[in-house]
Amino acid sequence: MISPTFFDGAPNWVDLGTPDLDGAAAFYRGLFGWGLVPGGPEVGGYGMLTLDGRYVGGVMTVSQEDAPSAWSVSFQSPDIAATAAAVERAGGAAAFEPMDVLDFGSMGGFTDPAGAYFGAWQPKEHPGFGVVQEPGSFLWAELYTSDVPAAAAFFGTVFGWGTDRMKVEGTDYTYTTVHPAGAGPDASFGGLVRMGDVPSEAARGPHWLPYFAVADVDATVAEAKRLGGTETLAATDVPGVGKMANVADPYGAVFAVMRPEPRQ
Repeated sequence: MISPTFFDGAPNWVDLGTPDLDGAAAFYRGLFGWGLVPGGPEVGGYGMLTLDGRYVGGVMTVSQEDAPSAWSVSFQSPDIAATAAAVERAGGAAAFEPMDVLDFGSMGGFTDPAGAYFGAWQPKEHPGFGVVQEPGSFLWAELYTSDVPAAAAFFGTVFGWGTDRMKVEGTDYTYTTVHPAGAGPDASFGGLVRMGDVPSEAARGPHWLPYFAVADVDATVAEAKRLGGTETLAATDVPGVGKMANVADPYGAVFAVMRPEPRQ
């Protein structure tokens, strides 16, 4: 799973775009115990989501006309301009040009050749996550794509990721995991999935899906429903990995929750 120590190319932030910031904040406060630190006009009203005072992600208001409500994942870049150039060389595109965010860092938004959006964050005063792996915080990221080898090649070019093939215990399914350059499989932070393997996710097109750790998947899904969310993929036990489910918040932003099995 993702290391608490940041590596270039590893996830270091997640963002929620929602049409109702207050309503979304109430949902995630009830579900994960997150607080909200509102953002001022100097950051366009962008707020920070916290767990016991530690940063878990960001949130901003988006209109449904501009973009659907969704979570996005950002990866650490040592040089945002170089990352943007690498994306272009590899066949991706810039959703918006890299920019400085006060003294916090620099950001860029991109799409891979299949159209999946992702961000890159070059940290300065704001390194990214303040907590990972604990219940209520980021745990894993998954890319749903039409072509896993092509996606692996693209992100290998842009971020230097390595890949590993993991056979899921008790099945014929092989899952592709990704890890930062210079690290091994133990530093894996995400996976690449063929969209057709998960019809509920395929309907959304190519995209990244963040996972948040929880202590009890069934209880979390039940609470999400009580708060107005929906279960989009039923809870599943994966031997040797853990239990997981996919959930949409009341505004349609989808994420996964997972109770990982302890590493052997």
